[in-house]
Amino acid sequence: YLLCFGLCCLHCVTVCACVPQMTVTEYHVRSSVVSRYAVTTVHSSVWNQLSVTKEAAFEVDLPSAAFISNFTMAKQMNNLGKINQKHSKSGLVIKREIERFRVAVSAPPGARLSFCLTYEELLIRRLGRYELSLGLRAGQPVENLTVEVTVSERTGLSFIRVLPLKTSRLLNGQGDGDPPASTLIEKNKKCARIHYSPSVQQQTSLSTQGINADFIVHYDVELRDIMGDIQVYDGYFVHYFAPRGLPVVPKDVIFVIDISGSMIGTKIKQTKQAMGTILGDLREGDHFNIITFSDRVQTWRKDFISETSAESIVTDTYFLLSSSGTNINAALISAARLVSPLSGSSSRRVPLVIFLTDGEATIGVTAGDTILSNARQALSTASLFGLAFGDDADFLLLKRLALDNRGVARMVYEDADAALQLKGFYDEVASPLLSDIQLTYLDEQAFDVTCSLFPNYFQGSELVVAGRVKPGVKDLKVAMSAVDSKQRVKLENDVSVAGSQESDSLDECVGDLEGMSSFVHRLWAYSTIKELLLAKLNTTDPSLQRLLADKATNLSLRYNFVTPVTSLRERPFPLPVPRPDRSPRPGCLFHIYNLHITVSVRVSVDGDPHFVVQLPKLHESLCFTVDGRAKDVLRLLEDPDRGIIVDGHLIGAPCKPGAEERPRTYFDRLVISMATGGSADVLITVSLDSVVLEGEGRDKLPVNQQGSITRQEVTVAVDNHHSCWIELSRGVRFLVLFHYYKHPSYLQMAHLGFYINNGQGLSGATQGLLGNPRLHDFSQTTVFVYAYRYTIHIYKIYSKQQKIWSSAAQRRRKKL
Repeated sequence: YLLCFGLCCLHCVTVCACVPQMTVTEYHVRSSVVSRYAVTTVHSSVWNQLSVTKEAAFEVDLPSAAFISNFTMAKQMNNLGKINQKHSKSGLVIKREIERFRVAVSAPPGARLSFCLTYEELLIRRLGRYELSLGLRAGQPVENLTVEVTVSERTGLSFIRVLPLKTSRLLNGQGDGDPPASTLIEKNKKCARIHYSPSVQQQTSLSTQGINADFIVHYDVELRDIMGDIQVYDGYFVHYFAPRGLPVVPKDVIFVIDISGSMIGTKIKQTKQAMGTILGDLREGDHFNIITFSDRVQTWRKDFISETSAESIVTDTYFLLSSSGTNINAALISAARLVSPLSGSSSRRVPLVIFLTDGEATIGVTAGDTILSNARQALSTASLFGLAFGDDADFLLLKRLALDNRGVARMVYEDADAALQLKGFYDEVASPLLSDIQLTYLDEQAFDVTCSLFPNYFQGSELVVAGRVKPGVKDLKVAMSAVDSKQRVKLENDVSVAGSQESDSLDECVGDLEGMSSFVHRLWAYSTIKELLLAKLNTTDPSLQRLLADKATNLSLRYNFVTPVTSLRERPFPLPVPRPDRSPRPGCLFHIYNLHITVSVRVSVDGDPHFVVQLPKLHESLCFTVDGRAKDVLRLLEDPDRGIIVDGHLIGAPCKPGAEERPRTYFDRLVISMATGGSADVLITVSLDSVVLEGEGRDKLPVNQQGSITRQEVTVAVDNHHSCWIELSRGVRFLVLFHYYKHPSYLQMAHLGFYINNGQGLSGATQGLLGNPRLHDFSQTTVFVYAYRYTIHIYKIYSKQQKIWSSAAQRRRKKL
């Protein structure tokens, strides 16, 4: 799924800052958002118009929550980029709220390079809006620069706006302004299209180096049903739960603040500034208290207080005086003592612990696992939110503490806007509306469901659940249970699967959302991988960590995601120096070769089912695929002279994401027969459980142990769950492979693979999909080689027996 061309970036692309620079000829950013799931592609091209070789550095800053799903670097049809299991350090570097991806390539004079990056993310609702941020950092003014954004929401758009270009990642506390000049917005009830194409003059008016900013879109959706929006597509569902208009539940909030020596100076000053604002924003009915800690722990008041005056705020913030040491464990236990009396209370209040530190535990209990265990036992039903102030904070410990105690962890960066960061986080959790939310999908209609139990739902946020629906389900039954400001609430609802799939929201943007119909598939995979990685982070059991990592790896590879357990492997390609008698020009160079090929071959069929003809002398293969249907029987081979027939039975499998129109099938049974001229012919049936040989008697071999049978000059040998060798006569030997998976994914199915190991004993009359291996002869084949890259020459293979047309592709490369 690695297609595309272009040089640029999402959030930040930099071309080599040498003087003079190569020319960026194109810079395009395109983002398609379907029901909060955003797929963004950045495409840029660069031309080395100079007389010397230059290095083009491609740097991409993408949101930390995003997964790269496609990267291509191309020079006239030469491609680079493949997702692999991670074995070494990735090319990602973590920065403020972003991850930076970088790759560099040398470009000889006259070379035209292009880069294309695609990443995917689920937009998170915060403070009543979703934010899509796209980076525009080409490093120079670009003649052809465009941004295209399409947003489609089934329940409708309540608003959508484009903010002024953001030239700094610091928060400025300012409100919304006018969109940048040349921005066009088209909007209807459910869909919006945004086009931004600044001229070179407009770009240079911002900076002589061109635009260096983020293009930001804010929007929100209409959601009138208290049960939220449930969408079902192709056996997958996503449930967006964000009820509006509920009363705010009073809260008891404890601020636990590190005042150790490392907080002296700017950090403590910014913390005081943020606390002054936060305490002033407490609602009527809210209670709060403050705990400070260093080498010792101090609690501001013995009990919670509910009234906050201007004078008390000054007193409260004066309480924050720096000291030495960091006793994290004692601070958490002190917070738990304040929470404990509340857990037995009948009042409907939400206990929150906001824990801020800039370092590691240095005094008292310092072992992370012990701190985690103590906090888990002590904090009870309170939600802990960890804030790691600066790079020296033990962010890993805070993340694990938050995961264990119904909360989340967030970084606070050491910048001029740290006070705004603290206030912004508090605003997100300041208004709890529900607690202990359980979303249930009844009658076992759903499976592989992501987390559906949530400790809290805050005003302006959203809870998201994704999963799979069992085949044949017509109505998905959903139940919701939660506690509001007065009582426990229970609701049930039925969602029509057919009605969800017939939504017209995609149709309104159909011209801009090509390939997005499978967004629920990918959203489910995205969310599942995130949860597997969090679970891996939160366990210390090595075997469980390996299991979770393996599952995340398999899912990442299947959906082509770059994640912490996968990486992007580079495949360098040569860049030929232009001939002196030819001027460089855009497009593809190609050369034509006539090849005469006559080789002996081996043939096989395996997988979904892929037919392979191996060309050993050329180290190449001819490969084609038959798109059969479940329960079809394919005639793989028939030799009327020898009386040998091989048939394969197909079973159905789930379609791949993005290729729903093409059915997937595997072989689950092979039947091999041979006429012997005697009283009984030989019949061999190979299944996933056993191999049965029938003729003058009947013998059965289980596939989970070794064994062999010889009958009527036919030998069958099984090698313990791996393979089965079948020798029918001299010069005819078949191999059957058993494919099993310890932890199969929804796409992986146990199946059989069939190989002709020796076909010299077959006659010239052999037919079937595999045909006669002795007679495969590809002659006078014209192969086009585009700029040192293989191309594909298509043959048509026709089976008279099965009436099936198939394509075959032969690849060949030859030196110039």
